[in-house]
Amino acid sequence: MTTTLHPAVERADLLIDLKRYEEARELLARRIAEEPEDIRAWVELARSHLGDEESGAKALEATERALALDAEDIGALLMHARAMRVTGRFPETEGVLREVIRLAPDYWYGYALLADWLWRIRSISSGQANGGQVGREDLMAALGEAELIAQQAIRLGPEAVYAYEVAWRIADMAANRSVADQMDEAILRLDPQHEQALARRTEKAATAPGIKATGAATLYADALASAPGSAPMQRGLDEASYRLLRGVRWLALLCLALAAAGIDLFATDGETQRELPLGLGQRLWDLVPMAVVWALGALLRYRRLRAGIRVNLHSLVRRWAWPRVVLGQAAWAMLCALLITQIPWTQRTVPLVLLWAGLVPAVATMWFDRPKAG
Repeated sequence: MTTTLHPAVERADLLIDLKRYEEARELLARRIAEEPEDIRAWVELARSHLGDEESGAKALEATERALALDAEDIGALLMHARAMRVTGRFPETEGVLREVIRLAPDYWYGYALLADWLWRIRSISSGQANGGQVGREDLMAALGEAELIAQQAIRLGPEAVYAYEVAWRIADMAANRSVADQMDEAILRLDPQHEQALARRTEKAATAPGIKATGAATLYADALASAPGSAPMQRGLDEASYRLLRGVRWLALLCLALAAAGIDLFATDGETQRELPLGLGQRLWDLVPMAVVWALGALLRYRRLRAGIRVNLHSLVRRWAWPRVVLGQAAWAMLCALLITQIPWTQRTVPLVLLWAGLVPAVATMWFDRPKAG
């Protein structure tokens, strides 16, 4: 479907790609004044109007002028369908796209665009006929019809990513996860850096049963290396990083429990509590299990994290409030644990207060902040 372009039209096409629509229109206006029968100039003019949404009516007028010159021009018909959609004539685009398929039965894009729009057109018609409600049976029938057309697009254009994107959308709407996953794999085979497909595959792997926070963070960090600008994957990495930070609070609570055990805070039937105050050696020894907990549970794990994950942890603390709250709770619990173990208490009343003071703030928000990423 290639056509030789006049140099002015070719420059305008590049300007539109750069979103410099006004400059492109000025260039095309001069070309049309020079040669009013240049169909490609009219089509590019319509594209410029659709690009910055200045005027769908102007785009429609430009495509009508192109079709007046050649009613069977495929590029003009496709742009005409887009202009019709923008101007509120979406249901009518089906007829235009079917005309494209009739004129170019081997052109994959006509099938892909029809498949992408057909189920939406059918949904609109079903909603209008049922008081705004789209019937489930009508939707599934429309999706089935669109799927057949999408498969034809894939057969004609096996290397065309858009054809697989359309098939994925249809499978997703039909809740056919196996087919949707197959389409994602096909998309990533053709375009390993495809942002949406990569984000979907990564999310599926990161949220699989048994995947821990470290594994999820690693998956998102690897995916971001391929698509660094992906907002969904950055959110996924933030959530996984936040789960890692929540683990720090558990370590602090474990140390708080060790502190309570070290001072023998709660009486047990049949056993005599330790005599207070504890000696200096015992108090220093109580620090050993806490140091082991932090060395193995935090420091070692942190050092094993990917560099990108460590950077994101620091960034997350700066960007969002909840990570700072979690770290503050962990620090407060550790302070209470140290006060319990290192001060030579003669009574257990104050250590008991310190235990609850360190425990309650963390436990009170533990479930509330579970879904938070910031």
